[in-house]
Amino acid sequence: MPELSFKIEQATVLPFAVSPTIAFQLYVANAVDGQAIHTVALNCQIQIEVTRRRYTPDEQQQMLDLFGEPDRWSQTLHNLLWTSVSVIIPGFKGSTHTDIRVPCTFDFNVAATKYFYGLVGGEVPLIMLFSGTVFYADSDGSLQVAPISWDQETKFRLPVQVWRDMMDAYYPNGAWLHVRRDIFDRLYRLKMQRGIPTWEQALEHILPCEEMEETVQS
Repeated sequence: MPELSFKIEQATVLPFAVSPTIAFQLYVANAVDGQAIHTVALNCQIQIEVTRRRYTPDEQQQMLDLFGEPDRWSQTLHNLLWTSVSVIIPGFKGSTHTDIRVPCTFDFNVAATKYFYGLVGGEVPLIMLFSGTVFYADSDGSLQVAPISWDQETKFRLPVQVWRDMMDAYYPNGAWLHVRRDIFDRLYRLKMQRGIPTWEQALEHILPCEEMEETVQS
């Protein structure tokens, strides 16, 4: 039976993708010498280990929506599930490299997006949990099948700048905000009734009023 191990060596932004995508370069090694691996159907669950890094005061404020006030973080801080992806690894002997391609979103209703956006710098501590199926040849050349246990895992520290550079490339000076349909309809009517040419200007038309109310209240 194969004895596979996994390690992430680096992460880069996948160029010219349809949507923002990070490619994690995965190194796969088989400890059984000379054994032919026909195919690996690999599943990978990626979690963010939020307790494995320090946060600046500015970052703590950016995390209020996720974890609440910092004095409660001992109860609220816990791993975030980022995503689950699958990859087919072609045949090899000994070791091989492949990419785990992770599509990313700039939707601020997604917890991972809020987390990445709230970080000023440093690294994101990730843990990747593997499972799946390996197809291999036994000693007489017969095709065999074996499972990959969930105890297979590896850790990687993703530079925050990789995520920021990716989003800047796909959405320069922009961000996505998902709102309820009725809120969008009201904003759309305002935009048309006032003859406002862009969505940014429509929001700017509303925001000064709110800022003035906050000033009066304070």
